[in-house]
Amino acid sequence: MIDLHCHILPGIDDGAEDLAASIAMAEKAISQGITHILCTPHHNNGKYTNPKSSVVPQVLSLQDELDKRNLPLTVLEGQEVRITGELISEVQNDNILFTDLADTYILIEFPTMDVPAYTEDIFFQLRSLGKIPVIVHPERNAKFREDPNRLIEYLDMGCLAQLTAPSYVGIFGKSIQKTAKEMVEHNLVQMVASDAHGVNKRNFYLKEAYEAITKDFGEEKVAAMKQVAKDLLNGDQIVMPNYTVVKKKKFGLF
Repeated sequence: MIDLHCHILPGIDDGAEDLAASIAMAEKAISQGITHILCTPHHNNGKYTNPKSSVVPQVLSLQDELDKRNLPLTVLEGQEVRITGELISEVQNDNILFTDLADTYILIEFPTMDVPAYTEDIFFQLRSLGKIPVIVHPERNAKFREDPNRLIEYLDMGCLAQLTAPSYVGIFGKSIQKTAKEMVEHNLVQMVASDAHGVNKRNFYLKEAYEAITKDFGEEKVAAMKQVAKDLLNGDQIVMPNYTVVKKKKFGLF
């Protein structure tokens, strides 16, 4: 299993505090059946700055520590990039890591409460450069929770969206869980990742999420999501599932 979004690097953001915490996360990931983790520290979110030049050696160092302990886990370099007005220049200055070595897919984080007004313009510029934005955990964003169909304008541009595993199994509460299930049902999200931050905080739940999605929507849906994760790591073109509008339920007196 591939985990495309994980804060396992030690001491550089709000994920693993130190190497011991990283190793504990690695052991938990292995127990979940995870074989590959994209290390995605926060970048440019107002609190943490982790440019490409500093992330790559830290991933190599963590891999070395995992190998010393004979832990069968491959870690790869990535970032969770906060959308800002400077994102395009950051890409051009080679400060950004993508999910793949061909620099195609980029994990984009929005503020929790908002979708910035300049999002469409930034995404248009990224698409013009041949880059594909992947909106991470939209089910936890207030605007997308209010109306999941807001994702469609970005999917129509050729963007993708990544669900967080704990959201689907109810770790963040029933409202977020409901939105997560709607997004999966309507193919508004095309992949699942853990966004794990530790074993005692924001754990993986990737295995549990896949099991729940299988129960709700069948094995084919999960197989397609796992294939998308693989395609993102390899930089391959993905087969986009047909996404549909979430119909709002009408309430009234009869």
